[in-house]
Amino acid sequence: MRRRHATACTRHVIYCYTVPMPAHFPPLVAPSVLSADFSRMADEVSAVERAGADWLHLDVMDGHFVPNLSFGAQLIKALRPQSSLVFDVHLMMAPVDPYLEMFAQAGADHIHVHIEAGPHTHRTLQHIRSLGVKPGVAICPATPPEAVAEVLDLVDVILVMTVNPGFGGQKFLTSQLGKIRTLRRLADATGRDIRIGVDGGVDVETAALATEAGADMLVAGTSVYGQPDYGRAISALREAGRRPA
Repeated sequence: MRRRHATACTRHVIYCYTVPMPAHFPPLVAPSVLSADFSRMADEVSAVERAGADWLHLDVMDGHFVPNLSFGAQLIKALRPQSSLVFDVHLMMAPVDPYLEMFAQAGADHIHVHIEAGPHTHRTLQHIRSLGVKPGVAICPATPPEAVAEVLDLVDVILVMTVNPGFGGQKFLTSQLGKIRTLRRLADATGRDIRIGVDGGVDVETAALATEAGADMLVAGTSVYGQPDYGRAISALREAGRRPA
């Protein structure tokens, strides 16, 4: 449970105790369309919306920043009229700045850029906000959590990669749990409402580990789209991620 320190003073003694920080409860579930059936993408998006998804996660890969290609702004624009879900767009590309307006106009509600993607992350995040889109910062497994400390005043979401980005279906890296804890502490210290998402290898077991460490948004690919019942899969992830109040 996330906590902050507070003090209560009497005439003779100071008592120190802990007060729970507000928690997002239960965590949001954001199915990743990277694991959907691309031949019927609009139907797949509608299906997870009916099944109770909170957000829709869209991974954009350029074949340069990560070793894979996925899709671009055109697909997001085509899907936008089909869904009222929050479109959570993750740009795994470099450079990102020339394309931000394109993705904002396509219908992104959130845009995550990687802290590793360029030297001017402050400017990039400010630009995203100026476009009327909520900015987020993503961080790769090998990058220390302190790398995002200087931009926490500019983001609404920190997206922790719990696999090396580029391909779905990978195993969750438990080494990232310590990073999630550190980021939760840093985020809470700002006094701002910052979500921490995890992306990669999320299933019922790892959802519980991630949320215990401080995550409150779960990106889920095959653990939703690879299951026969999307509604049951989403509910199972949400239930696994519940933390005591």
